[in-house]
Order: sequence, then C-alpha cells, then structure tokens
Amino acid sequence: MVGPALAVNGLTKAYDGRPILQGVSFSVAVGTATALIGANGSGKSTLLKCLIRLVEPDSGAIAMLGRDVCALAPPDLRAFRSGVGMVWQRHNLVPRLSVLTNVVQGVQARRTGPRGWFQSIAPAAVRAEAMACLDRVGLADRPLARVDSLSGGQQQRVAIARMLMQRPRFILADEPDASLDPQSGEDVMRLLLDLVRQEGLTLVVISHRLEHTLGYSDRILGLSQGRISLDTATRQADAASLRHFFDHEGSTP
Repeated sequence: MVGPALAVNGLTKAYDGRPILQGVSFSVAVGTATALIGANGSGKSTLLKCLIRLVEPDSGAIAMLGRDVCALAPPDLRAFRSGVGMVWQRHNLVPRLSVLTNVVQGVQARRTGPRGWFQSIAPAAVRAEAMACLDRVGLADRPLARVDSLSGGQQQRVAIARMLMQRPRFILADEPDASLDPQSGEDVMRLLLDLVRQEGLTLVVISHRLEHTLGYSDRILGLSQGRISLDTATRQADAASLRHFFDHEGSTP
C-alpha cells in the first residue's frame, strides 16, 4: 500500500451545537501502533467512530486503506468496514454460546448466510480458520466452553479472535483494557501490539493507562479541545510528560 494507512484532514463533529471535534488532522503510517489519549469527554471515542462512519462527521476528509471514507455509498461502506476490526471496552459477545461459535460469527463481516451463525453448521474451512484465530489469542484449548464461563480477559481475547475472522488490515481499539484486571489488560495490549509487529496490521488504540500507552505504541496523539494538541514518538515520551499533558487540560487520565 502506497501512502499512509489513515489520513484525516479537518474533521469536525458537533452534538446539539456543542463542538466535539474541531478540525482534527493527522495521519497514521502502515504497520504502526498509535495511542490516542485525552481527558474524559475530549472526543476520543467519537473520533474513532467517525473514522468508519459509525458516527457521521459534519465535515472534513478521511482516507483509510486507500478509500475516501466520506464518499462511500452504503454497500461500499459495509465492504470497507469488513477490513477494519473494532475492539471495544465491552466485549459484545453472546454469553450463552460457545467460544468457537462467537469467533465463527466474525466471518459475517465478509460473507453472509446462516452457516456463519453457529460453529456446528459452519463450513469446515471457516471452523478451521476460527480455530486458528483462537490459537492466535491463546485460547485454542477452550473452543466449546461457554463464553460466560470465561474471565474478563479471556472474553476480550475471544472478541479479538472474532475480529481477526474479518481478516482486518486496520484495528481501532477503544479502551480494550479498561474493564480488565492489570495482568489481563497487559495481556490484551501485548496481543494487539503483536498483531502490528508480526502481521503488519495498523492499530489506533485508546487507553487511559499511561503504562500501556507508553509500553504498547509507536506514537502518541493527544486530543484536547477538539484538536490534536500532542503528537510525539512514544520513545520520546514518559509518564511525567503525559501527566503534564493531562494536568494542562485540567484533568487526569
């Protein structure tokens, strides 16, 4: 792919006349991990949703994976989204179904039909791919376990395996570590960075844990008052400088 994986220019969004994003501009290189930080309410989640038009921006331009996102008609937008994996704070799994069935359902992003609903009726190739995704996240030994029997960290890994069934090229992760204990959060962040390093995927991740921002990214963007006010290589940042950014905004991470 020639050029950046993502280029945002002059992105704006307001709710009920209240500006949230005010001319946000940045780009992200292919195969890198970018951490997006900012105070609560600064618009980080809104920005991520605007990137794939789960929230419609008011103005601006978004180019991702070589596509003009704002110009995509609904059928093309659906196809485009299949190449972008989303990892949320909430796992959005079906608790009473098996781990493998939940992962198999990720195939519906790129193919339709009832054989993507349950592992028992899925084609053998789809089941094999789902098992490979489970192996990738370290859960190949739990395919038939019910999701609600797993820990929070294990459930998040199932959600990542389901996302991998989309065969994404870009990952957007909105506080994937927020509801997890420290060790599980560390495991999930390490897994996401491994996907960048080993598979060449591109990642933009929101995290309020400064140690994760510093440990699992190549670059840090800080969102403040609707604009990018911090843009630094992670190797040039430390916890003190990031706390200074939050203190300057009158908030804490």
